[in-house]
Amino acid sequence: MGFSENSRGLVLAIVSSLFIGTSFILKKKGLKRAAAAAAAGTRAGIGGYTYLLEPLWWSGMITMIVGEVSNFVAYIYAPAVLVTPLGALSIIISAILAHFMLRERLQLLGVVGCILCIVGSVVIVVHAPQEHMPTSVQEIWILAIQPAFLIYVAATISIVVALMLHFEPRYGQTNVLVYLGICSLMGALTVVSIKAIGIAIKLTLEGISQIAYPQTWFFLAVAVICVITQLNYLNKALDTFNAAIVSPIYYVMFTTLTIMASAIMFKDWAGQDASSIVSEICGFITVLSGTVVLHVTREQEPATTPGNISWYDGEDIKVMENGHYIMLNDSNYFR
Repeated sequence: MGFSENSRGLVLAIVSSLFIGTSFILKKKGLKRAAAAAAAGTRAGIGGYTYLLEPLWWSGMITMIVGEVSNFVAYIYAPAVLVTPLGALSIIISAILAHFMLRERLQLLGVVGCILCIVGSVVIVVHAPQEHMPTSVQEIWILAIQPAFLIYVAATISIVVALMLHFEPRYGQTNVLVYLGICSLMGALTVVSIKAIGIAIKLTLEGISQIAYPQTWFFLAVAVICVITQLNYLNKALDTFNAAIVSPIYYVMFTTLTIMASAIMFKDWAGQDASSIVSEICGFITVLSGTVVLHVTREQEPATTPGNISWYDGEDIKVMENGHYIMLNDSNYFR
């Protein structure tokens, strides 16, 4: 018995979450090593790129690429309202690995948050709609230029420009929402573009070539620009803030905006009855609640300012600040 298209999308989305959740931790460890080896002022969080020389960061990057490719294919077969919320599994994976590999403590309520994420994901999977598959990239283009989606795109670009030019220089190092806002807004556009590209590839492989259409290359260009922007600002967020903070907040913002963009462009909920839509919304809220619980129960990562060197020797925190040696009695800290 063959898999339905939704089932294929479901399996690929789960595989994607496993890889992406692991990639957060590998990249974070790589960024930590790069920061420790680099001179002051060259960290990724303040514009440096020394992490590109760190093999562990590249391991995380490759793992993320594998996960994103799986996610890319998942969007071809299933609607965003099904695929995107399953990213909650990546939060669970990253939280568990952060507990053991980064010593970012996962508390009891954090476990409850993980359970909420799983329950909400199951509800969404059960009530997910069957998506209408466009028959050409031109049909997708018609969906992309409808007034409602054009208004959404204009609003997104305006907010991203404001965040980059005004808010990042002032609040980027202190407010995680600046970097992640840029990532999430661009990420939503990435998803709809990648979905269009994926459908074009699928149709081409089936013998209905979409290569000659300029719309195919336009969607590809948009996807490349959005992905590069996402990766740049995600690296800044990971290097500046605790991974346990970045992962859930990024998930909540990215998922909400992606479902919104997909619902506007592809009309994912068209044809569904009210009870199914309400069930999906409840499942989505449950997932968001789980990520919030997971976030608020995690410990904040202490910041290290330029000029300070700190390390953990198994008993105390040792800090060299402006040439003075300081010892702090706090065995919970690790850098």
